[in-house]
Amino acid sequence: MSSSSDTHAGESRHRRNPIRWLLGFGFFVQGFRGFPWLGANFFLTEQLRVNPSVLQLLQNSANLPMVAKPIYGVVSDSVYFFGQHRIPYIAVGALLQAISWLAIAFLSRSNVSILALSIYLLLSNLGASLVEVANDAIVAESGKQKTSETQSGELPSFVWMVSSLGGILGNLLGGIAIKTFSAQSTFLVFGILALLQFLVTINIREKSLNLPENPSPAGGIRKHLSDLSHVLRKPEISYSIAWIAVSTAVVPVLTGTMFFYQTKFLKIDASLLGISKVFGQIAMLLWGFAYNRWLKSMRPRKLMTAIQVTIAFFVISDLLFVKGVYRDLGVSDSVYVLFFSGFLETLFYFKILPFTVLMARLCPPGCEGSLMAFVMSAIALAFIVSGYLGIVLASFVGVTEDDFSGFTRGLAIEAFCVGIPLILTSWIYDEAETKEKSKKIE
Repeated sequence: MSSSSDTHAGESRHRRNPIRWLLGFGFFVQGFRGFPWLGANFFLTEQLRVNPSVLQLLQNSANLPMVAKPIYGVVSDSVYFFGQHRIPYIAVGALLQAISWLAIAFLSRSNVSILALSIYLLLSNLGASLVEVANDAIVAESGKQKTSETQSGELPSFVWMVSSLGGILGNLLGGIAIKTFSAQSTFLVFGILALLQFLVTINIREKSLNLPENPSPAGGIRKHLSDLSHVLRKPEISYSIAWIAVSTAVVPVLTGTMFFYQTKFLKIDASLLGISKVFGQIAMLLWGFAYNRWLKSMRPRKLMTAIQVTIAFFVISDLLFVKGVYRDLGVSDSVYVLFFSGFLETLFYFKILPFTVLMARLCPPGCEGSLMAFVMSAIALAFIVSGYLGIVLASFVGVTEDDFSGFTRGLAIEAFCVGIPLILTSWIYDEAETKEKSKKIE
């Protein structure tokens, strides 16, 4: 009888727990960020007339606040506001995004400078970083609870799929909005959505999330920095983080060049480019479903290695696309851009889902926010380095907004660099391999 009542009580708590609503809405908004960013790309190229290198420089520099995520993570782990240390950071982050995008929406109607736009984009990404750190910490903390949902990796897969859904709608509607109205309209709509997220968040109490209690909430920032330092000295964690960072940082991506090639050289319009990104986000959504359904029991090392190999094949495919091979085979440029370009952009992120699940499993209690923030910071820094190296590579092969003759050579170098991390996959922690070694030693 008591077992039955406990079950009913547990189900009742699950129904009342707004964690899925909070995380679902939060990750949806973060996925929807592709909506104003697509508008920003077109605004920079068509209104401010920037060249490919400047575009890619601005895209990557705007992500610099992401690098400070460990600081935000340590602060959110140790500094409480009104007895809460996750909800306040989500609220502040959402408000910063609302302020920055609404400011850009109104300023862009006049002669806004690149400097002013860059500052607001940095502020927006600062807000996004705070939201992501707090949300990632909630997912990691929930993973410590002994429930079938969190132990099976269902919650990480859920937020991944919701974020992908936001990306699908953001890119689909972004292309339509740019073509029908203007790039500036995307800034206004997202600013209002971020403001709505702020209003929703401040009406949720953290206690209602039923998160496990932090074993050392009063330890302060110094204590959490010490704990994070201790965690990062664990080889299974430090080597795994090193691989995920290196596997991205050593690849000089040519996203800015590809954007110019597609829009200026091939004359692909905004709506088609937006739909292309939608296909990429659909792939992200399906990846989250496939991982949760069939791949979560697969060894992370094996899975991430397979993803890296797939990325190399798709970069080579881009090379063949630029050389005109597919065009000669009867596949139009529009068809290739529609189905493959957006997929390659999102493929670089596929490794993150199994990796964050691995980190959540290895992370000791009380350090979830700090560690997950450090992980996402390392990944963000790796993407920034990758983007900067792409600028150097574009300059090295002589690509400009009017001359794409060296583009294929640049893509060949990029494909080669994607293969380099495959030599280092032994850095990824493999629990089964570790157990096998322990048995041999015994």
